[in-house]
Amino acid sequence: MDAPVTLPPGAEVPLAYSVRNLRIEPNLVLAPMEGVTDLTFRRLIRKIGGTGLTVTEFIASEGLRRGADKMEEMARIDDDEHPVAIQIFGRNPTSMAEAAKIVEDLGADICDLNFGCPSKKVCAHSGGSALLKDPELAEQIVRAVRAAIRIPLTVKMRSGFDATQRNCPDIAWMCQEEGVEAITIHWRTRADLYSGTRAVDKIAETKQRLSIPVIGNGDILDFESAMAMFRDTGVDGLMIGRGAIKNPWVFQQVRAQMLGEPMPEITPEEKRRVLVDYYESCRAWFRTDRGALGRMKKISNYFTHGLPYASELRTTILRSQTVDDAISAVNLYFDHLAEWQARGGTTRGPLVEDPSGSAPVAL
Repeated sequence: MDAPVTLPPGAEVPLAYSVRNLRIEPNLVLAPMEGVTDLTFRRLIRKIGGTGLTVTEFIASEGLRRGADKMEEMARIDDDEHPVAIQIFGRNPTSMAEAAKIVEDLGADICDLNFGCPSKKVCAHSGGSALLKDPELAEQIVRAVRAAIRIPLTVKMRSGFDATQRNCPDIAWMCQEEGVEAITIHWRTRADLYSGTRAVDKIAETKQRLSIPVIGNGDILDFESAMAMFRDTGVDGLMIGRGAIKNPWVFQQVRAQMLGEPMPEITPEEKRRVLVDYYESCRAWFRTDRGALGRMKKISNYFTHGLPYASELRTTILRSQTVDDAISAVNLYFDHLAEWQARGGTTRGPLVEDPSGSAPVAL
């Protein structure tokens, strides 16, 4: 484990951690997110910089071992995307082991097991965070997968299934004893879903018990929340999820401040460039405009928060009928944003119709 370094304003936090022979530096990880962290989004985050590890969407082990096209597409990684983890989920130890072998063959640096997904569909079949209620099955899965692959094995989990069963320290200890080489813990329970009151005590307890790296996860949105996780838990690294959708520069910004460097300035032109580049990537990745638009609209809903008159931009994008419509709307918006800022950001300019003719962008 890497020795901590002293960083302003006086907090001691690590800058890297190691999973066997893999050095994760910086120690900031892009979280696996369903319908988000496909290859296009991971490319976006890597291009901006600041991450030490990226993780795919969670992939159904049964589908992957059967060769389902969708699962194979979700498991695609770039030749230069290293280190990268492919995450799988399921409840059958044999299927999980077979899927893990495929993950290894695909060139992933790490196979990650999902013990944390809170979705009803996944939990209904005893996968994801439902495994926290079934430690024996969780152990069987870990043991089978560990025996099947040579690459490092990690596990991501929640603090427990509900407030009465916050047993992540025990599950994590079992994982370590069965050969898992790093653990990521989200402070929420499965019952919390995406709400709840922040409680990181179980992450801290797990860090005290384990000798392998422990990564903290949950509501890390900026440098302050990153430092709070380090200080309150002593973790070796951080995993960032929804914060990266709202602000793809969060890794770059947190890393810079951890190193005592100036906060990178993200200009409106940079936001325009990144959003349009992402749209073009979606167009190339998806087979139809409909598929590309669905992903673009989902990301835009998060990405545009905090921008002036962003709700009107979101409406315009949501009503776009083609990728070209959406790109034109974004370019029109940022053109008028520049004019608005040149006027001091106080005068409301003319309404600009979006390309589909359905909704105006107002500045």
